[in-house]
Amino acid sequence: MNKDKMLGVIYGQAIGDALGLGTEFLNKNEIKRLYPKGISSYEQIIQDYHRMRWKKGDWTDDTDQMLCIANAIINDKSIKPLTVAKELYNWRYGRPMGIGEHTLKVLSYPGYKENPEIASKIIWEQSGKQSAANGAVMRTSILGLFSNNIEMNAEKICKLTHYDPRCVGSCVIVTKLINKLINNLEISSDDIFEIAGNYDNRIIEYILFAKEKQIDYLNLDDDNSMGYTLKTLGAGLWTYFNSTSFEDGLLKVVNEGGDADTNGAVAGSILGGKYGYSNIPEKYILGLVRGEYLGKIAETIISLIFEMQI
Repeated sequence: MNKDKMLGVIYGQAIGDALGLGTEFLNKNEIKRLYPKGISSYEQIIQDYHRMRWKKGDWTDDTDQMLCIANAIINDKSIKPLTVAKELYNWRYGRPMGIGEHTLKVLSYPGYKENPEIASKIIWEQSGKQSAANGAVMRTSILGLFSNNIEMNAEKICKLTHYDPRCVGSCVIVTKLINKLINNLEISSDDIFEIAGNYDNRIIEYILFAKEKQIDYLNLDDDNSMGYTLKTLGAGLWTYFNSTSFEDGLLKVVNEGGDADTNGAVAGSILGGKYGYSNIPEKYILGLVRGEYLGKIAETIISLIFEMQI
């Protein structure tokens, strides 16, 4: 495993989240008006009613949840879904700025801490089995850093809040892709198609979009579909197939708008795994509001992975 790429995954997630906040919920016309040359730095982020809740360079609930997973693993020195569920539950009853509606419903369900997967399934069934939000794929990057049980861990941690097979498949694809990248390996589109077929065939068209189309084909700023797990997966995969650098890929995603912090978090983690921490522009690393804390978590969990061979 490549430590530089492991650090890249963790920092890439947080950076994509923090920069994507600047265009979250905006459409491309609004982005052109507010950021005539496109957003490329934290300092540009407008401080409107939504964004003023965060300091420039701070991440949102996407990376908060990734850190819930990280802290649970650090405390247990292993990956235990029930411990992760308790971390998510405690976070929900703290100050979870930006928490998604679906995740909030699941974490608020009676008895969640004891039976999280049951709560997740019930909320999904109550949606008519239609809810396939991106609140799980946005936090899954950290699971790609481990050596064993990659697919099983991604499935179980996803189902703590998101039961739909599209969500589970999205998490498995991103986790396995990141795992390949940190081991200096590649994953082909055929490999990704095969994973998708194990979960839900609706995933396949988004892999095709990511591989064969321009990014605007995903319509990431569409009001009716932003927040859909397959849109976010598609954005992340697009950067894997088409980017020329960390910054190139990330800026293309966040300047598409929509659920840009989540799309940025997933794309950033993949780009960090592809290009490594050493190829992330320094301004993005130094500008993170909680960068020192992130660095401590990153060093702790990477050391644990190497020592414990988890």
